[in-house]
Amino acid sequence: MHELPITQSLLDLALAHAERAGGGRISNLYLVIGELSGIVDDSVQFYWEIVTEGTAAEGAVLHFQRIPIEFECLDCRQGFYPDGEAYRCPACNGRNVRLTRGNEFILEALDLEQEEVAEGSERMERADG
Repeated sequence: MHELPITQSLLDLALAHAERAGGGRISNLYLVIGELSGIVDDSVQFYWEIVTEGTAAEGAVLHFQRIPIEFECLDCRQGFYPDGEAYRCPACNGRNVRLTRGNEFILEALDLEQEEVAEGSERMERADG
């Protein structure tokens, strides 16, 4: 259930970015989520449809990109992806490692539909998050 406040924060962030970019309807959000983040895509999607009702983000499509776990060995500075549950460095067999990727939850970008006042046609813009 921790996805509800996370999804509400995501909406707040998206609406703030949209406002800074001049407003408009948010049509797409591009999310980067690490494997260790504990975020469940389906839960975020479920709550997204609820929290966006009546907002400029209602009907916006969420695009999820998953990031694998990556470590760096602090002894030999080798970067590596763990093999199963073994978090030993494959180069030096050391256990002195730190997580470098895999716990992210980032709003990477969003797409806005804005009306041009002079012509009345819609224009697509991308606002990076």
